[in-house]
Amino acid sequence: MVKHNNQLPKNHFHKDWQRRVKTWFDQPGKKHSRRVARSKKALATGAQPLQKLRPAVRCPTQRYNIRIREGRGFTLSEIKLAGIRKKEAKGLGIVVDHRRRSKSEEGQTLNVDRLKEYKSRLVVFPRKQGKPKAGDAQGDDLTAHITRESLALPASYSAEAPRAITEEEKSTQAFVALRQARAAQRNEGARQKRLREKEAAEKQK
Repeated sequence: MVKHNNQLPKNHFHKDWQRRVKTWFDQPGKKHSRRVARSKKALATGAQPLQKLRPAVRCPTQRYNIRIREGRGFTLSEIKLAGIRKKEAKGLGIVVDHRRRSKSEEGQTLNVDRLKEYKSRLVVFPRKQGKPKAGDAQGDDLTAHITRESLALPASYSAEAPRAITEEEKSTQAFVALRQARAAQRNEGARQKRLREKEAAEKQK
């Protein structure tokens, strides 16, 4: 606001409203169009799953790593352990991410089991009717009821039943154990060097 007892300036607020304001009156129509387009695409793709299979990964940082979400793609080691070739995975609707690395045994096992379950439920129709190739479905599998829904994500953790704290747990000093393990790892090189020098000195004697 202006200072002192002056005349108020004439602010011209009657600007070109139609040119400056954005409207969104087509929102319900666009929503319907997107839904129809999704339905047409789903019908055109035949019996293949509606979504590609993606791995179950932990969210980053200590705050959110209790949650499990879908990752970008499976690692090369995960599809190898599941017995699926890299080029074959693309045709089966499995996403592969060559940059991701499996950092833990538990996470890798979880995703390998996910791949194996998906493969056991998979029905691969032959390209030419009556001429199935290796890995294609045959017999009753072709006429069985199929679902196009993707696999659900596993539970993020299994709840443990309440129990009494043991004496061993009470006496354990977690912080001290961590610091000792850290110090042992840091000093391992110097310890090995001292041992080598001691052995060399004994040989010289």
